[in-house]
Amino acid sequence: MNTPLTLVEPLDPALTQRAHEDALINEALQLLDQRYFQRGEVLITPADAASYLKLRLAPYHHEVFALLYLDSQHRVLDFEVLFFGSIDGASVYPREVVVKALAHNAAAVILSHNHPSGCPEPSGADRVLTARLIEVLALVEVRVLDHIIVGEGQPLSLAEYGWI
Repeated sequence: MNTPLTLVEPLDPALTQRAHEDALINEALQLLDQRYFQRGEVLITPADAASYLKLRLAPYHHEVFALLYLDSQHRVLDFEVLFFGSIDGASVYPREVVVKALAHNAAAVILSHNHPSGCPEPSGADRVLTARLIEVLALVEVRVLDHIIVGEGQPLSLAEYGWI
Protein backbone atom coordinates (compact mmCIF):
# COMPACT_ATOMS: atom_id res chain seq x y z
CA MET A 1 0.00 0.00 0.00
CA ASN A 2 1.39 3.34 -0.96
CA THR A 3 1.32 6.08 1.63
CA PRO A 4 0.77 9.50 0.28
CA LEU A 5 3.69 11.88 0.48
CA THR A 6 3.27 14.66 2.95
CA LEU A 7 4.62 18.01 2.13
CA VAL A 8 6.73 19.76 4.70
CA GLU A 9 5.68 23.32 4.96
CA PRO A 10 8.54 25.71 4.25
CA LEU A 11 9.67 27.86 7.15
CA ASP A 12 8.09 31.23 7.40
CA PRO A 13 10.53 33.60 5.60
CA ALA A 14 9.92 36.29 8.23
CA LEU A 15 11.02 33.91 11.02
CA THR A 16 14.11 32.86 9.05
CA GLN A 17 15.04 36.51 8.52
CA ARG A 18 14.50 37.29 12.21
CA ALA A 19 16.71 34.37 13.31
CA HIS A 20 19.44 35.60 10.96
CA GLU A 21 19.15 39.15 12.33
CA ASP A 22 19.28 37.84 15.93
CA ALA A 23 22.49 35.97 15.13
CA LEU A 24 23.99 39.15 13.63
CA ILE A 25 22.94 41.21 16.66
CA ASN A 26 24.55 38.69 19.03
CA GLU A 27 27.77 38.76 17.01
CA ALA A 28 27.76 42.58 17.07
CA LEU A 29 27.27 42.56 20.86
CA GLN A 30 30.27 40.25 21.26
CA LEU A 31 32.36 42.59 19.10
CA LEU A 32 31.28 45.55 21.24
CA ASP A 33 32.28 43.70 24.41
CA GLN A 34 35.69 42.94 22.92
CA ARG A 35 36.21 46.51 21.82
CA TYR A 36 35.05 48.30 24.96
CA PHE A 37 35.50 45.87 27.84
CA GLN A 38 38.41 43.62 26.95
CA ARG A 39 41.54 44.63 28.83
CA GLY A 40 45.10 43.50 29.05
CA GLU A 41 46.65 41.39 31.72
CA VAL A 42 46.04 42.00 35.41
CA LEU A 43 49.02 43.29 37.37
CA ILE A 44 48.55 42.46 41.03
CA THR A 45 52.00 42.60 42.58
CA PRO A 46 54.99 44.89 42.11
CA ALA A 47 56.83 41.85 40.71
CA ASP A 48 54.17 41.47 37.98
CA ALA A 49 54.56 45.12 37.01
CA ALA A 50 58.37 44.97 37.23
CA SER A 51 58.53 42.04 34.80
CA TYR A 52 56.12 43.74 32.41
CA LEU A 53 58.12 46.98 32.48
CA LYS A 54 61.60 45.45 32.30
CA LEU A 55 60.73 43.88 28.95
CA ARG A 56 59.68 47.27 27.59
CA LEU A 57 62.28 49.62 29.09
CA ALA A 58 65.51 47.60 29.30
CA PRO A 59 66.34 47.93 25.58
CA TYR A 60 66.67 51.74 25.75
CA HIS A 61 70.22 53.14 25.92
CA HIS A 62 68.99 56.55 27.06
CA GLU A 63 66.62 57.41 29.87
CA VAL A 64 62.91 57.23 29.13
CA PHE A 65 59.89 57.87 31.35
CA ALA A 66 56.76 55.81 30.76
CA LEU A 67 53.28 55.27 32.13
CA LEU A 68 51.40 52.05 32.53
CA TYR A 69 47.67 52.90 32.45
CA LEU A 70 45.36 50.66 34.47
CA ASP A 71 41.62 50.36 34.94
CA SER A 72 39.96 50.08 38.35
CA GLN A 73 40.66 46.32 38.40
CA HIS A 74 44.38 46.94 37.67
CA ARG A 75 44.09 45.53 34.18
CA VAL A 76 46.44 47.07 31.64
CA LEU A 77 44.76 49.63 29.40
CA ASP A 78 47.95 50.75 27.67
CA PHE A 79 51.66 51.37 28.05
CA GLU A 80 53.29 54.49 26.68
CA VAL A 81 56.73 56.04 26.74
CA LEU A 82 56.07 59.74 27.31
CA PHE A 83 59.46 61.39 27.65
CA PHE A 84 62.88 60.70 26.18
CA GLY A 85 66.08 61.96 27.76
CA SER A 86 69.82 61.50 27.66
CA ILE A 87 72.05 58.91 29.27
CA ASP A 88 71.42 60.20 32.79
CA GLY A 89 68.11 62.05 32.86
CA ALA A 90 64.80 62.89 31.25
CA SER A 91 62.56 65.92 31.73
CA VAL A 92 59.09 64.94 32.91
CA TYR A 93 56.17 67.37 32.75
CA PRO A 94 53.40 66.64 35.29
CA ARG A 95 50.78 68.42 33.17
CA GLU A 96 51.42 66.03 30.27
CA VAL A 97 51.25 63.03 32.60
CA VAL A 98 47.81 64.16 33.84
CA VAL A 99 46.57 64.81 30.29
CA LYS A 100 47.66 61.34 29.14
CA ALA A 101 46.18 59.56 32.18
CA LEU A 102 42.84 61.27 31.57
CA ALA A 103 42.95 60.55 27.84
CA HIS A 104 43.32 56.84 28.62
CA ASN A 105 40.54 57.05 31.24
CA ALA A 106 42.93 55.43 33.71
CA ALA A 107 41.85 54.78 37.27
CA ALA A 108 45.45 54.15 38.26
CA VAL A 109 48.94 54.37 36.82
CA ILE A 110 52.34 52.89 37.42
CA LEU A 111 55.15 55.32 36.75
CA SER A 112 58.34 53.88 35.34
CA HIS A 113 61.66 54.85 33.94
CA ASN A 114 64.96 53.21 33.22
CA HIS A 115 68.49 53.90 34.39
CA PRO A 116 70.79 53.17 31.46
CA SER A 117 73.72 53.03 33.91
CA GLY A 118 72.20 49.80 35.20
CA CYS A 119 71.83 50.93 38.82
CA PRO A 120 68.12 50.94 39.72
CA GLU A 121 68.54 52.99 42.92
CA PRO A 122 66.30 56.10 42.87
CA SER A 123 67.91 59.51 42.90
CA GLY A 124 66.63 62.32 45.07
CA ALA A 125 65.11 63.81 41.93
CA ASP A 126 63.27 60.52 41.25
CA ARG A 127 61.69 60.60 44.70
CA VAL A 128 60.72 64.30 44.42
CA LEU A 129 59.18 63.70 40.98
CA THR A 130 57.24 60.71 42.29
CA ALA A 131 55.79 62.75 45.17
CA ARG A 132 54.83 65.56 42.78
CA LEU A 133 53.11 63.18 40.33
CA ILE A 134 51.21 61.49 43.16
CA GLU A 135 50.01 64.93 44.24
CA VAL A 136 48.87 66.17 40.82
CA LEU A 137 47.28 62.88 39.73
CA ALA A 138 45.33 62.72 42.99
CA LEU A 139 43.65 65.98 42.00
CA VAL A 140 42.02 64.16 39.08
CA GLU A 141 41.41 60.96 41.06
CA VAL A 142 44.07 58.85 39.38
CA ARG A 143 45.99 56.68 41.85
CA VAL A 144 49.73 56.14 41.54
CA LEU A 145 50.30 52.52 42.53
CA ASP A 146 54.05 52.42 42.09
CA HIS A 147 57.12 53.91 40.44
CA ILE A 148 59.37 51.21 39.06
CA ILE A 149 62.94 51.88 38.04
CA VAL A 150 64.41 49.46 35.52
CA GLY A 151 68.12 48.77 35.59
CA GLU A 152 70.36 45.75 35.77
CA GLY A 153 68.88 42.84 37.71
CA GLN A 154 65.56 43.16 39.49
CA PRO A 155 63.71 46.46 38.87
CA LEU A 156 63.24 48.60 41.97
CA SER A 157 59.71 49.27 43.21
CA LEU A 158 59.33 52.47 45.23
CA ALA A 159 56.11 51.03 46.69
CA GLU A 160 57.96 47.99 48.03
CA TYR A 161 60.41 50.34 49.78
CA GLY A 162 57.50 52.23 51.35
CA TRP A 163 58.21 55.42 49.39
CA ILE A 164 54.69 55.45 47.92
